[in-house]
Amino acid sequence: MTKGPPHWQHTPLYDRHRLLHARIGDVDGWKLPAAYGSQIEEHHTVREDAGMLDMSHLCVVDLHGPDARMFLGKLLSNDVGKLKTAGKALYSCMLDQSGGVIDDLVIYYLGEQHFRAVLNAHTAASDLEWIRAKVSEAKADVTVIPRRQDCVADDVEPLAVIAVQGPKAREKVFRAVPASRHAERLKPFNSTIVHDPAIGELMVARTGKTGEDGFELLLLASHAGRVWDMLRSAGISAVGHEAWDTLRLEAGMHRIGKDMDLHTSPLDAGLGWSVELDSDRDFFGKSAVCARRQTQQFVGLALEGSAAVPAAHSTVTSGKGAVIGKVTSGTYSPTLGIAIALARVAPDIRIGSQVNVEVYKNRIAAKVVRPPFVRGGI
Repeated sequence: MTKGPPHWQHTPLYDRHRLLHARIGDVDGWKLPAAYGSQIEEHHTVREDAGMLDMSHLCVVDLHGPDARMFLGKLLSNDVGKLKTAGKALYSCMLDQSGGVIDDLVIYYLGEQHFRAVLNAHTAASDLEWIRAKVSEAKADVTVIPRRQDCVADDVEPLAVIAVQGPKAREKVFRAVPASRHAERLKPFNSTIVHDPAIGELMVARTGKTGEDGFELLLLASHAGRVWDMLRSAGISAVGHEAWDTLRLEAGMHRIGKDMDLHTSPLDAGLGWSVELDSDRDFFGKSAVCARRQTQQFVGLALEGSAAVPAAHSTVTSGKGAVIGKVTSGTYSPTLGIAIALARVAPDIRIGSQVNVEVYKNRIAAKVVRPPFVRGGI
């Protein structure tokens, strides 16, 4: 039997957040820290030093079986055939039959019969339903094992996820968790599994969604509190999800439900690079994506001299007032000191163009830029 998900779940680190007097908010149905103090300071901590985020609401799923690679080749828009070295990671979309984005995810190759996916919290329940239905339809010899505490089977240990991000993240993780030094030569978008007598199995992945270097640590939920304390003792500051959102937006990284969804083609969301259309490999949604093709382009908007943040679905207009697109998500950029946004606009709008964005019924001038906004961006 699996456990049903009650409303507003707690992660294994909830008590640690309360001890730090975090301001708790609802993040995709989970009680998680919005901030521990100043969101701006937490943002700068990740950009300049190292910060850690509780990401245990993400749903880790292990896929075992002799048909795992074949099945994932049908399930995902990106080609798992690229995964040949243990620990290698791949970003991909999972599409429905109409070519809409069910979820974007990272898949890790742990062995020829063992892959690990990390699903977004917002879509995890529907993702699992879709995956299991497709396994059944394909009659594939694949076992789907969720590892998040609310949907794990009674005989499976749940996992927690802690992201440690920032220019000093790796050195501080090595100091905090000695076993992690086995990942010292790990290249970006790769992972390794290490063993520590005190905390058991630890997956160290050089991935993240902040635009900074660092690790995502996947570990047994029963040891999450101990590892959290070890990381804090090494000088890594706790960071809330408000800062995570400004960080990922500055990095031009997507969020499911905001920047793409079931009604969005991955091509219109700027994710065409993760959709393999030029090979003979077929996957769910491929024919629909080919038929729809690209009708919009995904861009960044830098609101010139303004800290007023455009909301999702805010209208983007040309200098002549014609509607040319919509904002998908926006924020104030602590790094740049201006408001920024991601948007889908008409395909003929050029990078560097001047446009207007509706903010509280006012039209604010903005420059069209190519994300990311930081670390090699504008």
